[in-house]
Amino acid sequence: MSVIIYHNPRCTKSRQTLALLRERGIEPEVVEYLKTPPDAATIGRLLGMLHMSPRDLMRRKEQIYRALGLDDPSLDDEALIAAMVEHPVLMERPIVVNGDRAAIGRPPEQVLEIL
Repeated sequence: MSVIIYHNPRCTKSRQTLALLRERGIEPEVVEYLKTPPDAATIGRLLGMLHMSPRDLMRRKEQIYRALGLDDPSLDDEALIAAMVEHPVLMERPIVVNGDRAAIGRPPEQVLEIL
């Protein structure tokens, strides 16, 4: 099983999700997405696997969200994805990918559905 976790080591839920995977004998590929941000195509694939819109994947309480005016309903998906590429802190975390399925680890146990 090839599992990937888009991980932020400073995030409690992300650490808990990584620990949950390891407790089940799964050693995922860890992508620290703040250091190695996904490109627009990768975010697009993640959105498809998550069955989410770009705005649904965004952390709307982040200061940068407001500062960039990302709450503007006229912004299209491409603009929102570009904002996440440039400012990956905007992405909800952690995201776990298993094959063609993905889940957000909020709560961490939610990722068990795709394993």
